[in-house]
Amino acid sequence: MVDEANQEKLQHCKVQASNCIEAARESLSELSMAIWSCPELAFQETQAHDTLVRFFTVKQKGWAVQSHYKLETAFRATWGPVGGKENDRPINVGFLCEYDALPDIGHACGHNLIAEVGAAAALGLRGALESLETLPVRVMVTVLGTPAEEDGGGKIDLIEAGAFENMDVVFMAHPSQEDAAYLPDMAEHDVTVKYYGKASHAAAYPWEGINALDAAVLAYNNLSLLRQQLKPDWRLHGVIRHGGVKPNIVPSFSQLEFYLRTPMYKDLPVLREKAECCFKAAAIATGCRIELEYGRHEYHNVLPNKILEQLYEENGKSLGVQFTTDETVLNTPSGSTDFGNVSFVVPGIHTYFYIGTEALNHTEEYTEATGSEKAQFYTLRTAKTLVMTALDVIFNPDIFQQVKENYEIARLKEENEMRGIISGNSSGPEHCSGAGSASR
Repeated sequence: MVDEANQEKLQHCKVQASNCIEAARESLSELSMAIWSCPELAFQETQAHDTLVRFFTVKQKGWAVQSHYKLETAFRATWGPVGGKENDRPINVGFLCEYDALPDIGHACGHNLIAEVGAAAALGLRGALESLETLPVRVMVTVLGTPAEEDGGGKIDLIEAGAFENMDVVFMAHPSQEDAAYLPDMAEHDVTVKYYGKASHAAAYPWEGINALDAAVLAYNNLSLLRQQLKPDWRLHGVIRHGGVKPNIVPSFSQLEFYLRTPMYKDLPVLREKAECCFKAAAIATGCRIELEYGRHEYHNVLPNKILEQLYEENGKSLGVQFTTDETVLNTPSGSTDFGNVSFVVPGIHTYFYIGTEALNHTEEYTEATGSEKAQFYTLRTAKTLVMTALDVIFNPDIFQQVKENYEIARLKEENEMRGIISGNSSGPEHCSGAGSASR
């Protein structure tokens, strides 16, 4: 437990963190709008990257900034370590920024606000710690800019490059239609399916052709029928990206893109095998050659951390946050995020926050909302809640230990279940293999 003296420091720091965020309100809003006004796709976020780097080097002095950190459009800004004993290993508290946009509709998922929350929370924590003459422990603050969440999995690349190795706890928050300390994001893997047939005149001698569009249609329908036998919370959805060039030419090439999702990472290989059978069956039926190209990375489901979630709710309520109690929302898996992979390597929390609109993510209406002045109040309130939660961890060694133990239990449980699935799976995708080859 926190002793009386440290409890006073903790409460002082929480107030000071909120004051620091309020003091930076204008520059934080400008940061968000600069990113919102110039939407950039995954791994192409040069303007967003440069804007954030300037923010921590020019507008906010005292940060050690590494631009192009391990990835071209990633960055890292650090402050500290401060407090404690000089030789003590610091508690490294991380705040994550996202800033890639969606094709055609821009920041319809609000990553400009995610970047703002991460920056604001980091400023708040620094300001709070600077207000004290002494700290009970040694602390370091890290802001990590993580590109390509929507497509490619930049956080996974950063994990593999060692960017998270020295972090002790990480925080981020995502815009939504409600406030929640945790929502069940799904494991996900994307696949591109290509069918190769043979062109021919579709009226004069169609029998000479091999119709790749037929294969794509069959595969699409196979997957639609497969949904009847899937668990209710499993998802597969996709589009036909290429279906031919002219009605009087038998299509010699077609292409589909599908996302495969399961609430738990351990179930993803099962769904993948079922989907492959559907894809390959269409190739066999039409005589086409097939190529399967899986995305470089699988997204893991987000591991919950009950300790951090409880702290976040307590702090949020003190600021007037009304957390959703809708069990359907709280227990129904929805989207996917590469933060799930982060949650397997370091304790953390991926919260959701209301931004003043009932519009749904990935719509033009939500794009408009994420660039509105109305969203600023909710965004900064969320940043304050994250900082207050981080301060609870910093000032209470028992809580910090509980956070780490909760993470270890959740991670080991998931990994043990995954090993059980693999060791018990005697039949792999080869039992349904047919024409063509598969590449990953």
